[in-house]
Amino acid sequence: MSIENKKILIIEDDAFFADLVTKKLGKIGAIMVHAGSGEEGLTMAESEKPNLILLDVLLPGIDGFETLKRLKANDKTKMIPVVILSNFGSDDQIKQGQKLGVTTYLIKATVTPEDIIKEAESILK
Repeated sequence: MSIENKKILIIEDDAFFADLVTKKLGKIGAIMVHAGSGEEGLTMAESEKPNLILLDVLLPGIDGFETLKRLKANDKTKMIPVVILSNFGSDDQIKQGQKLGVTTYLIKATVTPEDIIKEAESILK
């Protein structure tokens, strides 16, 4: 399995959702790290050097788009693939994410944990 021993950072303030995704991905061998805010996520992206980042848009402090912009502007983190996982999925928001360099934009309401696993596997293979 391509996810085994890969480090995935989830930047998500919804503890229940973060825990659900962390458990699902952890069960198949991913090394999961969690940040509850954009600022914390930026720090952890540099220190943890994840293979993939799962990023929420609505976060306390700086939002997901600003977090993404800063990740892509930093030489230490710009090559890490980022998947936005958000409840918000208007065309404008998806376009904004794409413009900022997101790898994939997933809408929480329409994806299952299995969909997230498949997406992560396809990016990390």
